[in-house]
Amino acid sequence: MLIIDCHAHITSPDEERYPPRPNNPLRVPEGTGSLDELRRTSLAHGVSAVRAVHTVSFYDYDNRYLCDAAKLNPSWMAGVCTLEPDDPHSPGLLEEYVREYGVKTLRSTPGNRRTTFDHDGVRKLWRTCADVGASVDIFLMRLEWVESAEKLLKEFSDITVGFCHCMDLKPGPQYDAVLREVLRLSKYENLYAKVDFISTGTEQGYPGSDLHAAALKIIDTYGPERCVWGSNFPNSLWTPKLTYSEHLRIFTEALPLSDEARAQVLGETARRLWFPQL
Repeated sequence: MLIIDCHAHITSPDEERYPPRPNNPLRVPEGTGSLDELRRTSLAHGVSAVRAVHTVSFYDYDNRYLCDAAKLNPSWMAGVCTLEPDDPHSPGLLEEYVREYGVKTLRSTPGNRRTTFDHDGVRKLWRTCADVGASVDIFLMRLEWVESAEKLLKEFSDITVGFCHCMDLKPGPQYDAVLREVLRLSKYENLYAKVDFISTGTEQGYPGSDLHAAALKIIDTYGPERCVWGSNFPNSLWTPKLTYSEHLRIFTEALPLSDEARAQVLGETARRLWFPQL
């Protein structure tokens, strides 16, 4: 079965060449979180390709490591950059990253100091994606951002949009409201759900049973052909209750999916969208 990891963060051990942000960046407690470590880990688990996501918490908006990694590894890696929508230089940088480094996707954050997607800088970045043939991963993580995000989904209905972590779905007081909105947003046919939130949200550890019902409902509502799996590597930092292996095993074994649905979520959807060469 083809397996593609659709959400993994990378950081370089070479902090002179790729300096981290100065204000105490989040560091990987075990290992380095490097692209080489990600490749070893993914291959050991039968993963053929990876979408590597720029790590804003470590590098701010300096995408040099992500860009260099994408340029050197086009056969198995698709780069996802992140740019500041409040910076007027960002659309030009995005165009350069796609043209010169082969970056495939923009991870889109809200503008006006992360308060709204209904923002001229966000629109310019999405328009650049449309012009250069890049996709978008939308960092829609709060209920109060939904209304503005919908405006972009309507305006740019031809762009492929990955839904990061399904709005950070997790057990708690907002669980029902968040799940309701995630399901409602399925009406936008260009929106693809990253059903990787079990590893970031579970309170139980393996097999993350407290989020199985939500994952199955989302996969059923969007259709497995619009859902993808991601590891959230490096897991010692981002998913301390689940290892890479355990999170993958939830989708290969623990969730009661049909063989066809499992194949779509684990790899076939991502192949169609980002890895047609596989």
